[in-house]
Amino acid sequence: MLEIHSPIARNRAAAGAVAVLALTAGALAGCGDAGATITRLTVGSPGPDPYTLVAGTDKMDVKERPRAGGTKDGDSPGLYGGTRRASTCDQQKLIAFLQANPAKARAWAAVQGIPVSDVPRYVSRLTPVLLRTDTLVTNHGYHDGRATSAPAVLQAGMGVLVNGYGVPVVKCNCGNPLTRPEKKISTGNATYTGRSWPGFEKRNVTRIRPRDSRKGTIVTFVLVDPGATMGFERPRATEGESDGPPTALPPTETEVPTSDSPAPSDSGLESPGTESPGLESPGTGSPGPESPGPEVPGTGQGSPGAESPGPGTSPGSSGVTTGDPGTGTGGMEPPEGQSPVSLPPSEDPAPQVS
Repeated sequence: MLEIHSPIARNRAAAGAVAVLALTAGALAGCGDAGATITRLTVGSPGPDPYTLVAGTDKMDVKERPRAGGTKDGDSPGLYGGTRRASTCDQQKLIAFLQANPAKARAWAAVQGIPVSDVPRYVSRLTPVLLRTDTLVTNHGYHDGRATSAPAVLQAGMGVLVNGYGVPVVKCNCGNPLTRPEKKISTGNATYTGRSWPGFEKRNVTRIRPRDSRKGTIVTFVLVDPGATMGFERPRATEGESDGPPTALPPTETEVPTSDSPAPSDSGLESPGTESPGLESPGTGSPGPESPGPEVPGTGQGSPGAESPGPGTSPGSSGVTTGDPGTGTGGMEPPEGQSPVSLPPSEDPAPQVS
């Protein structure tokens, strides 16, 4: 190896090494941030590139969860809200819209990781709820014949449909499909666009991760009314008609367990040992448990797919789904010339434990 005897050459070499170290340090400092720009979407706002426009799906002045921010499990009691025995998100209307707009239906189904033919069954097994925290998602719009994608924060009070693992997958006021945000996005370091709202704080933006797949899909959601005066249970894949009686508020309304505390610095990283369900393979056979799957290419988040049937006959528990799914149709008639939706449940592979 050649030795450097010239003082000038040695100085230049040292300067080059310092520059390389500086560049490396800068690259490492940028990890987990990626210079993200997040769009704030207020209650009632459809946002950019909506699939459709639907009024009356959101609620103003929803009392937010006492503690927000960090990452929360989709089956956390009181994570979501709702009005007992009422729903503002019409699943049958969304199904009819997509059936009447084949190009949008193809783009919508591709985001969800399901075939177009499975859209009615997939939507009918979702559950309408209200967000109780400002929530980070990836919002997928529709523009010039194709799906768009961008990170967004949805204001508490916005109506969404959640899947069997408690993850928001549809924004009710525009029909846009939602997926989980990229892990590398830091809500604390990101740049925000769009109109803000009173009480908005970066540190209170919440990520929602799926319920542990080893527990199976959620049977019953524990919701809180908009004024946070009571709790109640809503069986999965129902729209309010099967809601349970008023109950006491979940403990999270007065105290916050250690496991429910915000993640340090909101890095977006999940706790070890928690499985994140993703793409679920739809089928036509007998029902089976849902399984985790691959992430959506290029997005860094899992894509919720077709799910197993809805809750069983006992709405007071949480665990593996049994029985036939709820229809979630809201009593709406399908478009003229189309028959009512009646599809068999899917056959999903058993959960994989990593």
